[in-house]
Amino acid sequence: MDINELRTEISEIDSQINELFAKRMNLSAKVAEYKKETNMPVFDKTREREIIKNVTENQPEELAEYTKMLYTTIMDLSRSYQNRILNTSSMLKEKIMKSLETTPKCFPKSATVACQGVEGAYSQMACDKLFSRPSIVFMSSFKGVFQAVDKNLCQYGILPIDNSLHGSVTEVYDLMKRYKFYIAREIKLCLNHALLSKNKINISEIKEIYSHEQGIGQCGEFLSSLKDVKVTICENTAVAAKIIAESDRTDIAAISSKNCADLYNLQVLKEDIQDSDNNYTRFICISKNLEIYPGAHKITLMCTISHRPGSLYSLIAKFSAVGVNLTKLESRPIPGKDFEFMFYFEMDASIYSPEVISLLSEFENGPDQFVFLGSYSEM
Repeated sequence: MDINELRTEISEIDSQINELFAKRMNLSAKVAEYKKETNMPVFDKTREREIIKNVTENQPEELAEYTKMLYTTIMDLSRSYQNRILNTSSMLKEKIMKSLETTPKCFPKSATVACQGVEGAYSQMACDKLFSRPSIVFMSSFKGVFQAVDKNLCQYGILPIDNSLHGSVTEVYDLMKRYKFYIAREIKLCLNHALLSKNKINISEIKEIYSHEQGIGQCGEFLSSLKDVKVTICENTAVAAKIIAESDRTDIAAISSKNCADLYNLQVLKEDIQDSDNNYTRFICISKNLEIYPGAHKITLMCTISHRPGSLYSLIAKFSAVGVNLTKLESRPIPGKDFEFMFYFEMDASIYSPEVISLLSEFENGPDQFVFLGSYSEM
């Protein structure tokens, strides 16, 4: 047989598989109705294990594992289909629909906004780009930003979430588990770090450098070129600049923004000391209430997953089934629970899509902990 004949035969088999798959899913729908009437759970591990055993035991060894993967996927889809049939009501769906109706059509130009650090912080720069007339309240920590929003001291808060060179800001991810909030907007800033000192000195005279751990990580190559220099971490790059300005020492410097040189009357010893010119940090703007502005095309979720083989794969398969593109997956350990993690999913998806709403409703009614963190757009 030539290639065309082989493909024709495969197409005929595909048609049969397609018909049988539709028949199987229709039967799954009837099973869902029965489970609803008898108050049975959708997930039946014993039944699924039995199916895998039956379909693999007569298969050749080289196909058994592939068969298992095939039927695991089919059962994932069947379970998802049953959940959508059973989950006709959803508090999350109602909340999203209400937000779409009540959120203003334009993002506000002025608001009270919490930022971590002091004047000149990158969070403040992000805030000034998001809002044309913000009233900024500076907090000493990321925790303070979450608390300011949680206690209604500020309408919004600005937080760095990850950097293209140094990765995720893990402290922020860990704090996400402790506070109730929603993401209203996202902004990406290109960060150009500079080495600042109180006086115009040679870099070889520097004995200690201050900065935030992200700034230090983003300037690793420059720092490795220095000899016998102590690196001290502080809570913010702008705070580092302020420390230098207020110190009597002349042998210390800060990794901060060039903007801070003007703010704190410092000298720029060297510009663009980050490892790459393509150094971007993403900032999220959080609010206590769910606000979904027109044009929202990103969604962030937070959830736990059952500690069993294939759990993460099964969850990701649900996104694939509705054509959703996952753009980030972050995991953080849950304190006090060995080898259990909180997962954060970011995706390109329209909140206006019925398929996406159905998927979110399915997660909401699932057995695992699930938190919808918002639908928003990037500025």
